[in-house]
Amino acid sequence: MSDGGNGTANGGPSIGNGGGAVGTLTKKDFTSDQEVRWCPGCGDYAILSTVQGFMPELGIEPDRTVFVSGIGCSGRFTYYMDTYGVHGIHGRAPALATGIATARPDLSVWVITGDGDGLSIGGNHLIHALRRNVNLKILLFNNQIYGLTKGQYSPTSEEGKVTKSTPFGSVDHPFNPIALALGAEATFVARTLDNDRQHLTQVLRQAAVHRGSAFVEIYQNCNVFNDGAFDLLREKQQGTHNQIRLEDGEPIVFDEGKRCVSVGENGRLVITETASTPPEAIVAHDAKGRPSLAFALAHLSRGPNEPTCIGVFREMERPVYGEAMTAQIEQAVERLGPGSVDKLLHSGDTWTVSQPDAGTG
Repeated sequence: MSDGGNGTANGGPSIGNGGGAVGTLTKKDFTSDQEVRWCPGCGDYAILSTVQGFMPELGIEPDRTVFVSGIGCSGRFTYYMDTYGVHGIHGRAPALATGIATARPDLSVWVITGDGDGLSIGGNHLIHALRRNVNLKILLFNNQIYGLTKGQYSPTSEEGKVTKSTPFGSVDHPFNPIALALGAEATFVARTLDNDRQHLTQVLRQAAVHRGSAFVEIYQNCNVFNDGAFDLLREKQQGTHNQIRLEDGEPIVFDEGKRCVSVGENGRLVITETASTPPEAIVAHDAKGRPSLAFALAHLSRGPNEPTCIGVFREMERPVYGEAMTAQIEQAVERLGPGSVDKLLHSGDTWTVSQPDAGTG
């Protein structure tokens, strides 16, 4: 566990009430003295810089913040944040972070993971953290490849992907991370881009104030093993025409207003020309409304090589895991009195396993 050297965490992590004067924190306070070591041109640099620059906004001091990561290129993230941090084993970041957030609700807990780490060996940990609504902010860097181990296909690689581990093309159907999070009934689900600092910051801001699990997929370019996978969205000239930006309460139009998302046959969402689409058929985004809309938007494109939605797909309120557990413990202490945990452990069906006598085998 890394420690930014800022002392012991105290108090609650409410936004703008971090124990120090709001506005006194800077990006430097969240930047460690470790040399940043990713491949030159990696999208992780942009994400790191944006997160370091954004964290002071929260008014939560570094010694009350924890970053937890797993294995992969994204796992290095914890070393570059001058906060508390845990670099866990493969796929277990959500499980480790669940323990931290549950035991220490006064801390601001963030999970950094990747498409390989979070959706392969860590898939179950991810979905259960989301369904429980643990108070975590989960950033999943999706580059559609295994970068750290040198370019094997990942759970989000497209069908037919030729890599070192699939020389004749992948036959696996890829995960849709947004649809997966929605299926796990995550209470906050969003997507953004590594190189769009303004949009990334806006999404982080919304995730940070959300109570419970916030899942943010970040399209992140791996310029060594999967360069250009998201150019249709990341490159400014193409992104202008192909980013479908979701704004709660607003009609879903894009491509400088020329195209829109509308209701087609059998209620399916389709992309049509705005000029030829009746206004009543144009879909208005409702992040807090029915989950079917968010799920349909998640499946509007088959991948980032088509016009694709970015922004907040779903945001809702649900009891936060940890708060209910704390309430149960308080009730148990009130009912059973001092030493209640010991009483609970020895109540009901219990037995003692004794050592056999010496010489009896």
